[in-house]
Amino acid sequence: QVQLVESGGGLVQPGGSLRLSCAVSGRSVQIAGEAWHRQGPGGRRELVAARTSGGATRYAPSVEGRFTISRDSSTNTIFLQMDNLKPEDSGVYYCNAQLRLRAFTPANEYWGQGTQVTVSS
Repeated sequence: QVQLVESGGGLVQPGGSLRLSCAVSGRSVQIAGEAWHRQGPGGRRELVAARTSGGATRYAPSVEGRFTISRDSSTNTIFLQMDNLKPEDSGVYYCNAQLRLRAFTPANEYWGQGTQVTVSS
């Protein structure tokens, strides 16, 4: 059974840094692509960062230059490094991944449960 579990969220002061982790469980799972979304206090969800299997990345303009999405393929862990955090970055962050459970089959989409990030002094 496939499961995505986020961790690394918490309370941080403005200008600080956090690294979110998304551990992908499941035997012989291949990550075809990954992304991070966040839902702010107003309830609106937005794409923060995305990465394809080929390594191409894209970021929301509000976080570009401050956030970095990456992957450790050896452990099937997805990361979001967040630097120079601002109060506006606060919200629930969700890991999203396109996972291939078997070779030469279409990848399916999975979501984590979310982790809270609060940027406040």
